[in-house]
Amino acid sequence: MSRRKGKKTSSAGFPAEYSLLLTATMILLAFGIVMVFSASSTSQILSNGSLAGSTEYLKKTLIAALIGLGCLWYAMRGSLSRFRELTPKFMIGTLIALFLVLFLGAAINGTRGWFVFGPVQLQPAEFVKLGLVLYGAHLLADRPDRLHSIREMGPYLGMTAIALLLVLAQPDMGSAMVAVFAVFVTLFAAGARPRDLGLLAALVGSAAMFFALIAPYRRDRLLTFLNPDGDVTGTGFQTIQAKIAIGSGGLDGVGIGNGVQKAFYLPEAHTDMISAVIGEEFGFLGMFVLILVYGMLGYAGFQIARNAKDDYGRILAGGLTGLILIQAFINLYAVMGMAPLTGVPLPLVSYGNNSLIVSMISIGLILNVARGGRAATVRKPVTGRGPGRNARLRLIDGEGHGRPERRTSGAQRRDSGRRYGGARGSGPRHSRRASR
Repeated sequence: MSRRKGKKTSSAGFPAEYSLLLTATMILLAFGIVMVFSASSTSQILSNGSLAGSTEYLKKTLIAALIGLGCLWYAMRGSLSRFRELTPKFMIGTLIALFLVLFLGAAINGTRGWFVFGPVQLQPAEFVKLGLVLYGAHLLADRPDRLHSIREMGPYLGMTAIALLLVLAQPDMGSAMVAVFAVFVTLFAAGARPRDLGLLAALVGSAAMFFALIAPYRRDRLLTFLNPDGDVTGTGFQTIQAKIAIGSGGLDGVGIGNGVQKAFYLPEAHTDMISAVIGEEFGFLGMFVLILVYGMLGYAGFQIARNAKDDYGRILAGGLTGLILIQAFINLYAVMGMAPLTGVPLPLVSYGNNSLIVSMISIGLILNVARGGRAATVRKPVTGRGPGRNARLRLIDGEGHGRPERRTSGAQRRDSGRRYGGARGSGPRHSRRASR
């Protein structure tokens, strides 16, 4: 390790968080490939009566991992300005896909959310989560005035509402929950006021309860969470079997490949419930190490956001880190019986090709920010209130275009303060200067 400007850097000159994030990602990816094979091969062998087809999910995961690594490399090395320019088109494209999948998509496990092209399955709901974070960073980075009230957040919240309604129409409550939490993290990273976030949380919580109660299967899941022993062979079966799996693992587990619950006792063992398989085969220590690695990923991601070169990178890295961690928390909490089951995969570990690729793209963009990537300013602030407004504008003007700061004399600084600090007539001059 070497030091530069008082910060720890790797031998390649990137921050230490860059290497930490990349290391945590590769650990989770490799571990996920192993666990997908362990969780899926037993049921495949018992179903077919032979070894034929036992590696089906392993092969698909390996292909998705290779595609994901290519996407990570491209997102890490590409221009953030270019990604930002494409964000509105990407967001509109995902909304169109969410609409079309309701009519042209295939239904899997009761959710009409997939386009099926032969062996390829495309799930737009996974990509809209990424799109909402990208769109939030794009919209809020140069317009801090949008964070002054919920009303001024309208364009971002409106786009979010449209996406959520389309996802809920599939229906896919799990993806909608993840998207909501990711939007909250994005708003927090952008600097939204706590009282506005609290009010939004109350509104979203009320809406979530309404949607949970009007659908019988969602209502059953909620009641099962409150009393899983009420129907151990019906709605509570999956939760009970997950607890049995984790309890059977004890301190150090029964050993990889030796788990019993994955053999038909644990539904969706290789996808949503893979955490239970990990708990059985690796025990408490294995689960602790898994959570620790996710903690490493989260620490590195948020540190990268904190040290970002501009507001866009800060919001983007913070929102995408939150997107990954939220899914991990929801999955782990649900498997351990601490939250209702929602069908949310464990990022980088569960079987799910769309989820894996989106997670790799997200990590690639965070690594791009860690490498010093910054996006050109797209839209300059035109209105605003509050004591921090001028400081925020100076930060964006100074770093958003990548121009070196010019040295000024004391007289020039005093003149600048008179021109831009308070006179009402200085507004147009400031606008012209900022748009150069």
